[in-house]
Amino acid sequence: MRPSSVPANRADVIVIGGGLHGCSAALHLARRGLSVILLEKDHVGRHASGVNAGGVRRLGRALPEIPLSTASAKIWHEIEDLVEDDCGFEASNQIKIAETEEGLAQLRQRASDVSALGFAHEQIVDQESLREFLPAVAPHCQGGMIVEGDGHANPPRTVQAFRRKGESLGVRFREGTSVGHVERKAGVWFIETNDGSFEAGVIVNCAGAWGGRIAEMIGEPVPIEVRAPMLMITARMPAFVAPVVGVQGRKLSFKQFANGTVLIGGGYEGTANPETNETKLDRTGLAENARNAMEVFPIMRKASVLRCWAGIEGMMPDGIPVMGPSQEEGAFHAFGFCAHGFQLGPVSGKILSDFIVDGGTNLPMSAFRIERFSEIRQSAS
Repeated sequence: MRPSSVPANRADVIVIGGGLHGCSAALHLARRGLSVILLEKDHVGRHASGVNAGGVRRLGRALPEIPLSTASAKIWHEIEDLVEDDCGFEASNQIKIAETEEGLAQLRQRASDVSALGFAHEQIVDQESLREFLPAVAPHCQGGMIVEGDGHANPPRTVQAFRRKGESLGVRFREGTSVGHVERKAGVWFIETNDGSFEAGVIVNCAGAWGGRIAEMIGEPVPIEVRAPMLMITARMPAFVAPVVGVQGRKLSFKQFANGTVLIGGGYEGTANPETNETKLDRTGLAENARNAMEVFPIMRKASVLRCWAGIEGMMPDGIPVMGPSQEEGAFHAFGFCAHGFQLGPVSGKILSDFIVDGGTNLPMSAFRIERFSEIRQSAS
């Protein structure tokens, strides 16, 4: 419980954004003994963190993300120790299918590149082994790449587990609280919202697709693009696939849950309106996504789609997030996860807490600096 002597609008740290990364940052900071207020303009888990596909993968990560993803994988396998909930995590393995010999050669090169960095989690499987893992896969598929121990979790359950644990450690969640202005004076950040003003020595920008707006308020604009990744889910089907599946060179992400329903995604996008929180689905893209599923898994010709939706996500031009210290004293960022941030959620909060409490982290973070965008602008001019 928060001591009654602590003003309701003040804390050591204010986290802006109530998705998984914001809740993780708040939790890890509270574990380090800091007082934390989290401000969320809607409700916790409302946007990308609560409506994504729930992939928990090291497979296919951008090379700079691999050390972070590896560290996060260790936390996922012990997630109940952190948040007192298993978050629906299942280590079902993840596989990327190669439909052609060319695709398989590309995956072999990828595995070689990853191995050269000192990581061995991505392993090539031949056609026979692929069918052992995926008996229902189409006959033309040639092989693939597997990461054992990857899998999936339940996004809404995960976000709420991090919230509950944070609250138990004293984190104060303020939902329906939209940030309108941020300013630093005499070593203190002043945050103006629709629900009054807040003060803290440190602020953390975890505002997701709206993270660029907060960064601009701080004084460091970035070229973030707001998009709407789409997903669809089917009626229940007989069990036919256990791992989470992707396809080299084709937009498809695919998993079957224990109840038989199948979740289909892979990068097709609708249209997002961040001003109204609304998304509009693209029927053509959904149809192509369903066709991809049927071509790779012929059994999907029997599937019935029950529901389609889209989240609102922030995309960076280089495909990796902004994470780490701001160029402004006492400010930190973790946003723009480009529709693949769910697996990184547990470790991103720890990284931020390490920066704030210890002044640094033992993970390589230079690729994620927000300065990279101002450096590009300066070199272009």
